[in-house]
Amino acid sequence: MSEKVLVFDTTLRDGEQAAGVCFSVRDKLEIAGHLASLGVDVIEAGFPAASPSECAAVAAVAREVRGAAICGLARAVDADIDAAGEALRGAAAPRLHVFVGASDVHLAHQLRRDREQVVEMARRAVRRARRYSDDVEFSPMDATRADPGFLAEITRAALEAGARTINVPDTVGCALPGALAARIRGLRASVPELEGAVLSFHGQDDLGLATANALAAIEAGARQVELAVNGIGERAGNTAFEEVLMALRVHGAALGVHTDVDPAGLCALSALVEERSGIPVPPNKAIVGRNAFRHASGIHQDGVLKWRESYEVLDPAAIGHPRGSEIVLGKLSGRAGFAARIRALGFELSGEVLEGAFRDFQRHAEGRREVRDDELREICRGRW
Repeated sequence: MSEKVLVFDTTLRDGEQAAGVCFSVRDKLEIAGHLASLGVDVIEAGFPAASPSECAAVAAVAREVRGAAICGLARAVDADIDAAGEALRGAAAPRLHVFVGASDVHLAHQLRRDREQVVEMARRAVRRARRYSDDVEFSPMDATRADPGFLAEITRAALEAGARTINVPDTVGCALPGALAARIRGLRASVPELEGAVLSFHGQDDLGLATANALAAIEAGARQVELAVNGIGERAGNTAFEEVLMALRVHGAALGVHTDVDPAGLCALSALVEERSGIPVPPNKAIVGRNAFRHASGIHQDGVLKWRESYEVLDPAAIGHPRGSEIVLGKLSGRAGFAARIRALGFELSGEVLEGAFRDFQRHAEGRREVRDDELREICRGRW
């Protein structure tokens, strides 16, 4: 049987922590509305204690967006928790997400508290959050660098205090997939009480391993993943929403899991976040990059023209791609790609006529990144 993996989107919170990003209230409402329409389970709308304007933005999302749980982040500090609780008051399904550092690095250098004090902070924070909602998530920050025994201890304390979701964050994006899977399995074995809760994973992409780590976490038993559209976020960014969703579409059956997110709006969502964040999507970005379904080499063009799946693992139509598979003509293109492209432009050439046009095209393409359609028309006009 296939088990559901909850999709927790943090574009509006951790995504906004990307340097140079500042979402307006309107931006947050539009992005959250789009996420809800796709079937995302939880939308982390922001960090209400950060500023009055951030609190107001989270409150607006909580009031106006339906179809998903709306989440606010808070440190294990009374004022933060109260601010998040108030901001979420208008939500149909509010979630409070509280966190505290769990690694010895964080305890010694940021919190400057011992383990016993930090466990008590976690316990008190979860109890206070439960005053506002029975849906409380707890994150022991920097969990992948924490002592496994202490991670189990603080997790147990949070569960006893009423947390329903325990998130394992790879805060500095340093974990290897195999080690992460072992850590999650170890935590589940050490804390059997987790069977009554949801185990989540939040990954940063500092080493480019966030998507692989998310899949490893799911394989090890995590049933929530925390993602950001286009992978935006602190430093090198968060686990990319579109990558994990489509990896689960391709490999979900093998993993025995599924999500309820409709991928048909992924391209439109990516474009919206690109516009509002001001962070361009790289052309070679998996799933939503401009080149994701563009084919430039002759071998690939010939293969994809004969059978699309020869060189594409995904159907671009499934994610709402506006153009679908594309043949891009340049110096590496072959006859099959050239003939298909000019046919699409209305030129039916064959035999020696086609061969002559192709030789002209090759001369024209030498040293060029791409040959435009108007140039192809000029090459073909005298032969039509």
